[in-house]
Amino acid sequence: MNHVYITELSKFLPNNPISNNEMEEYLGQIAGAPSKSRGIILRHNKITTRYYAMDKNGKSTHSNAQLCAVAIRGLESETFKLEDMELLAGGTTSPDLMVPSHATMVQGELGGRDGVELISAAGSCNAGMQALKYGWMSVALGNTKNAVTFGSEKLSTWMHAKNFSKESENWHDLVKKPILGFEKDFLRWMLSDGAAAALLENKPNTHGISLRIDWVDIKSYANELETCMYAGGQKQPDGTVTPWRDLSPAELMESSVFALRQDVKLLGENIIRKGGEFMMEIFKRRDINPDQLDYFLPHLSSEFFRDQIINIFKEYNVSIPQEKWFTNLTRLGNVGSASTYFMMEELFHSGRLKKGEKIMLMVPESARFSYTFALLTVV
Repeated sequence: MNHVYITELSKFLPNNPISNNEMEEYLGQIAGAPSKSRGIILRHNKITTRYYAMDKNGKSTHSNAQLCAVAIRGLESETFKLEDMELLAGGTTSPDLMVPSHATMVQGELGGRDGVELISAAGSCNAGMQALKYGWMSVALGNTKNAVTFGSEKLSTWMHAKNFSKESENWHDLVKKPILGFEKDFLRWMLSDGAAAALLENKPNTHGISLRIDWVDIKSYANELETCMYAGGQKQPDGTVTPWRDLSPAELMESSVFALRQDVKLLGENIIRKGGEFMMEIFKRRDINPDQLDYFLPHLSSEFFRDQIINIFKEYNVSIPQEKWFTNLTRLGNVGSASTYFMMEELFHSGRLKKGEKIMLMVPESARFSYTFALLTVV
């Protein structure tokens, strides 16, 4: 197989950064009252700024596809133009439409003269990594000489208070209705909008650095664990999920079925534990010595999980010192499927990387517990 190299990375963050104190000016107040969980959640996740592709009136300034198009255009250079693109592969939690696919809508925004092969990865945080792996395999097999892969999110309008207005009519006492604070309101104070893209080629840059993709491993535990983060259905006591198609119009409105929600108890019990199991499986199978890693880029949905990852490392006698960790969650927010692209982009353009250094990516996805680990080498 061909070696595959990330030769450029680009990002787009819409509008100005939003501080913690400004969030409800954009997202609105559910039932006309300030959130009771906001302060607690922000203290735990330690996010200080994030980006929204909407204004304070809840009106969109960019669609998800438009965010992607701006990021992808940033990959162009003297040696690569969009007309050269042979494959477009992307993933998101929050496509603009159910049909057509997200990558199709992005291609439409990009325009251009020639058609390209494309694929859309659906899901949540791992969707961007699934796109990266597809692009890597395509170039490695010689199916294409290059691939543009991306991750993106447009979550702000999804989190807006107006989407909970019908449900909130029945809340006489929010204290007696804690499900909103823990399953729906929980995510409103963590998520951010944006898009980032990578150019994959079968040759490294002639000037400057490139990132050789050594391997990408993805594993799902949906066979073992029930749904944790979801939208478009109602979770039942037995763990099954009733899809929106089987609910009445009244049920769809009264329960905010299309709101993104998370079972935080299930999350806490499994997200780090299963990731640790998969990590040790990979270290053994690929004969990885953690001491040889120069950078560790973990996708953290919240800084709350940093200490838990350190603890699971200790449990498995693995040491990756904090000075090797590289994250930007606190400044950018949790951008879901784009978060790892944002970390790679910032590190790639930081001037810190030296040839021969090893970078490990880790992406957990809580939707139904899947994980990506990948190893890159600076060349």
